[in-house]
Amino acid sequence: MPEYLVSILLFASIPISSGLVGWGTNVMAIKMTFYPIEFVGIRPVGWQGIIPSKAKKMAVKSVDMLTTKLLKIEERFGLIKPERVAEEMGPSLDKLARQITDEVMQAQAPSIWGSTPKFVKTQVYENITKELPQLVVQMMNDIKDNINDLLDLKTIGVTALTKNKALLNDMFIRCGKEEFKFIEKSGIYFGIPFGLVQMGLAIYFVNVMKIGTPWWLLPLFGLIVGYATNWLALKLIFEPLYPRKYLFGLFEFQGLFIKRQPEVAVEYAKIVSGDILTTERLFEFMVRGPGATHLAEIVRDNLEKSIDTTINSTRGLVKWVVSDKQLEVIKNIAVYRFMQEIPISIRDTFAYAEEALDMENMLEEKMAGLTEKEFEGFLRPVFQEDEWILIMVGAVLGMLAGVLQYILLFR
Repeated sequence: MPEYLVSILLFASIPISSGLVGWGTNVMAIKMTFYPIEFVGIRPVGWQGIIPSKAKKMAVKSVDMLTTKLLKIEERFGLIKPERVAEEMGPSLDKLARQITDEVMQAQAPSIWGSTPKFVKTQVYENITKELPQLVVQMMNDIKDNINDLLDLKTIGVTALTKNKALLNDMFIRCGKEEFKFIEKSGIYFGIPFGLVQMGLAIYFVNVMKIGTPWWLLPLFGLIVGYATNWLALKLIFEPLYPRKYLFGLFEFQGLFIKRQPEVAVEYAKIVSGDILTTERLFEFMVRGPGATHLAEIVRDNLEKSIDTTINSTRGLVKWVVSDKQLEVIKNIAVYRFMQEIPISIRDTFAYAEEALDMENMLEEKMAGLTEKEFEGFLRPVFQEDEWILIMVGAVLGMLAGVLQYILLFR
């Protein structure tokens, strides 16, 4: 191949390779933002994705918007109808009431309860089950009145995202998927123009100054391309905040992420309702979290009142079966057993609770209604604190790619 043709191909390869370097470094920088999820290496040498390495801080920032701008738990729980909860729990509670009645009576007066006429037992069962709907209604009203003491959405959300770093990654990746694609492609969009400048300088050094392509030219431009493409891409994702016209009004531009607010709202609502603030997770926090003691007091108070009412209504039927002292023991055992079993029975209401809370639709609507400035605060924290790392990673990778480019093409 003629030498002049080789030179043309070498020079022509510079903008192409510059675009590829820009693309490759941006892809790598995005990957390094999220992966690996756990630290790989021997400290201090090694790497962990920027997001997973700061999981607690990132989780707090992402949940802050949820708890301050989007969701008031007392409003959502206000939509739950206690009567419907009683209806949903009815069959399991009826069965439970019979089971516990038999347990405590057989424990306290086995021979007498065993010989008690069936119609008496039936009347006792009916008196007990008649009280259950009112028990559930009153208990739910008390829970709704105290919901802010029983649930801490920030703690629930931060704990879920901190324990499951893959979920934290997934939330940002799914909500910002188009922006991350843009960052990757921007390496080509911006890399090729930089490469044309680089090519012009290389031609100048070779043909005008007659000194050949300097060893530092490709690494320097690789560094510039890696730095500038990431910096520009990040700027264009979030700026301008409001639509702005350019080139005498010929075209309009708005930050890419800001422009996609309705789409992001849909994705965010799905993640929060389906993976973070699930009905099961809310319930688990109520029965095992800091407010569990308060919840137990609410349940116990209502159970004691209900059982007192039941005992009074059945006293005439059972007074010849058990003594007043035994009735008090029976009451305490019944309260204890109901306290054990109600958390299991309440799971029957999860489907209704999800329907009533309607988290997904509510979050989508609220997030879509945020101002541009408020909305920017959702994804921007992912980059804001450590965007210099993302930019410098691109710069260093670009420089290394430039060194490799020089060795392969011009040595």
